Amino acid sequence: MPKKPPTRKKRKTTTKRRWLRWLLLVLASALISLSVYTLYLDQLIQKKFEGQRWSVPSRVYARPLELYPQRPLTVENLRSELDLAGYQPSANGLEPGSYRHNAGRFIISTRAFRHWDGEEPAHSIKVQIQSGKIQQLSDVDSGRALSLLRLKPVEIGTINPAHREDRILVRLAQLPAILPMALQAIEDRKFARHRGIDLQGIARASWVNLRAGRVVQGGSTLTQQLVKNFFLNSQRTFSRKFNEAIMALLLESRFDKQDILEAYLNEVYLGQDGNRAIHGFGLAARFYFNKPAQELTLAESALLVAIVRGPTYYDPRRHPQRAIERRNQVIEILHRDGIIDSTQTAAALASPLSVTPRPNRGESRYPAFMGLVKQQLAQHYRDQDLRSEGLRIFTTLDPVVQQITEQAMIKQLKQLKQRQPERATLEAAVVVSRLGSAEVSAMVGAAKPQYRGFNRALEMRRPVGSLLKPAIYLTALAQPQHYTLASLIEDEEINLPQADGSIWSPANYDHTSHGAIPLITALAQSYNQAAVKLGMELGLRSVVDTLQQLGINNQIPPYPSIMLGSLELSPLAVAQMYQTLADRGYYTPLRAVREVLNAQHQPLQRYALETEKRFSPAAVYLLNEALRRALRQGTGKRIGAQLPSTLSLAGKTGTTNQLRDSWFAGFGSEYLGVVWLGNDDNLVTGLTGASGALPIWAALMSQLEGNLEPLPAPPEIIYKVVDSESGLLADTGCESRFELPFIDGSQPQASAPCRNSREWGMLERLKGWFK
Repeated sequence: MPKKPPTRKKRKTTTKRRWLRWLLLVLASALISLSVYTLYLDQLIQKKFEGQRWSVPSRVYARPLELYPQRPLTVENLRSELDLAGYQPSANGLEPGSYRHNAGRFIISTRAFRHWDGEEPAHSIKVQIQSGKIQQLSDVDSGRALSLLRLKPVEIGTINPAHREDRILVRLAQLPAILPMALQAIEDRKFARHRGIDLQGIARASWVNLRAGRVVQGGSTLTQQLVKNFFLNSQRTFSRKFNEAIMALLLESRFDKQDILEAYLNEVYLGQDGNRAIHGFGLAARFYFNKPAQELTLAESALLVAIVRGPTYYDPRRHPQRAIERRNQVIEILHRDGIIDSTQTAAALASPLSVTPRPNRGESRYPAFMGLVKQQLAQHYRDQDLRSEGLRIFTTLDPVVQQITEQAMIKQLKQLKQRQPERATLEAAVVVSRLGSAEVSAMVGAAKPQYRGFNRALEMRRPVGSLLKPAIYLTALAQPQHYTLASLIEDEEINLPQADGSIWSPANYDHTSHGAIPLITALAQSYNQAAVKLGMELGLRSVVDTLQQLGINNQIPPYPSIMLGSLELSPLAVAQMYQTLADRGYYTPLRAVREVLNAQHQPLQRYALETEKRFSPAAVYLLNEALRRALRQGTGKRIGAQLPSTLSLAGKTGTTNQLRDSWFAGFGSEYLGVVWLGNDDNLVTGLTGASGALPIWAALMSQLEGNLEPLPAPPEIIYKVVDSESGLLADTGCESRFELPFIDGSQPQASAPCRNSREWGMLERLKGWFK
């Protein structure tokens, strides 16, 4: 029998079941997809939130200032150091990060800091400075005398991540308690109670957004804001808000409130510094107030919380009135909620903004020195690690020496340009290092010290003129059996055939030949003919070897012209050469980095002192004596005569052809300085080494050098009086005589053929009587 067709009712039931199955299948698929997607988001959250959450820039520090009794230190230099480190003057000097100064007496409340070799706790100390020295160093609370204390070093810059975000990571416990309380009161009152989202807030915002047809209002909790900033983006779309809500729930299920709050405090965007984004309250405290976050006051904390709502709109430097009104709203809400009392409220409302006029920039105000730091770090660290691993790099920069260097250079350049306005394009470079340690204390790479372009101190190569002549004379003095400071050198016309068939005939600056002169005079007066003649006697290969032993690592062509400075070097390379001379023949590579710590403050690397004896200290002592006389009586005498006679200074001028480059390199008992002046287009400056670079060097060294006794002469050095005309021992009858050092055994044995003129006349008359 044929089947009856299904009734209409049965067909309808079948259709409903089919649609129900499809609906259940779709819902099941959606649920599975949502579960898989949620699992993916959960894995993403765990991976990023449990690992290294941020690419943190390396922070670069100057050397720490060490305080100890009898340390040479002026009142002005200590104040400069404290100001550069962000210490604030106060009535008593007892607030953290503050100081009080009165007539050489300082009260300083130092900041705790983790140095390379351990933690230096915070102290309140008393420092008494008198006659340029620390006379007393003691603890304020106990009155106990202190033998040594190191101040937290000045932060001089950062090596930022490629995406230009910067932050200083802080723990919740490192912040004033009022700051996270204020943040929750303003941004998320229900933070302690919700599980990642605020349903009432979302419902309210959703209704507004539906009516507008787009996302115009948020109902975001702090957790959602963290998710948006940390994992997502700022696009106002429903899909982003959906992801944000799911991830906020997941984040709260995986991590506790303290972790989430701490992450938010380090992630939140709080301002812009050029192309560097300021994230987190740790960096914001430095950027706006030049102090660590733990030292923020109630009013300062309220201002930072106020800025969260709109860092550009409430920028306190550009819009101070807006910022102070918003800050005061935050303070009043804290009072309304019973978080602060009336007294605190009144004091906070009366407080000025206290924002520093200029931001504490991440780009270093010492770009030339930072260039050297990066160059030396590149030998051991990848650029990616320097930009992301949060390393702490301790350098040799002395902020006070750097400040003195910049000021001396700027002042002297201004005077040079005022005398001749056509020198407006004159550029400069300076390198200053410490004797003994070969640590670079200061570096300037341009006439405008904060210029971030071409670093002339490090990257420029220019002919150095007579700065290479000491290598010739050291080559000679290293052979005491043949040469001494009294040895007569012929300063006369010299003609040298060249490979191209031409004749090279170097002339003296004064276009005069001076005949036979003592070696010390030839160097002090920087006579070209004498230097070339001596160099050819010694052999070019020997002179080149001396240059390389002094620390010149460049390829040196063995041409006679190198003896007069045709070799092109950077100021840093010149400083390396003269460092070996200043350190009496001991070669120590110049360095800008001392130590490196990782983000957990554990030691990674220490750049230890490496010293090698390359020349006889006695031979170098003789050379340096000639360089002292070059400054006081030779080519530098016009400026050298104006320097305090108590300073033991030595140096050499350098001038290139047609007065294009002006150089001076010299040293005292503590510091070495190299100065270059010139034009980038190599046009004539009209300056010799004595008229251009030397005044800058003299202004610098007269402030840096203390009245320290020079190191004693090596034991094999003896002094003898010689006749300048013959180079032999002089008696009282010699009109031109001076005292010179000799390596014992090399001194002249014969006496000069000169007598007291009165005695000589009587002897001649007696001879006539017996004829």
